[in-house]
Amino acid sequence: MPDDSRPSEDQEIVSQDSFLKRLYNRILAESETRRGPAVLATVSFTESSFFPIPPDPLLIALGIGNPNRAIPLAVLTTLASVAGGWLGYAIGAWAFDSVGVAILDFFQAHEIFEEVREGFIDVGFIAVLAAALTPLPYKVFTIASGAAGMPLGIFTLASLAGRGIRFMAEGILIRIYGEKVKEFIERWFGWISIGALVMGVLGFVALKFFA
Repeated sequence: MPDDSRPSEDQEIVSQDSFLKRLYNRILAESETRRGPAVLATVSFTESSFFPIPPDPLLIALGIGNPNRAIPLAVLTTLASVAGGWLGYAIGAWAFDSVGVAILDFFQAHEIFEEVREGFIDVGFIAVLAAALTPLPYKVFTIASGAAGMPLGIFTLASLAGRGIRFMAEGILIRIYGEKVKEFIERWFGWISIGALVMGVLGFVALKFFA
């Protein structure tokens, strides 16, 4: 006879979703406090290796609250995110069997991790650039980079390019358009990031071709 006292898998998923929603709302509430920039840096850093909430909503909220700070906040977000990417890289390189596996378990990302790691060295720069720029799970790619032994310099360059384009674009748009840009970013972020990714890949290919 089944033990009804144990939560089902569906109940666990609903509970996790509810927790993430509360966490998301709590983080957004920090945009109205003086701790906002510090919380933004912390979220940006941790999201690159294990934290589930991306920094974009908090960056947008803080930027709209004071558009003059939008670009400096975007720079802060970029640098903190890349630094956090180094932590993910270190986890993949030196603690994958313990910490890395636990992170992949939490996000149910083993399948995508195996797809990413296979042949990673050949397409590593573009893979990390894509994850840093788009809604792809960047943390999976930072861990995979370390596990696959991707050169740290190339990893850092790809992360800076992807995270920089993503967050600086948000900061510039907020600085120029303020509140009006919030809905635009939320609605078209996927297409904007894909377009920027295509430009980044073309630039990388051109650089290799003419080098």
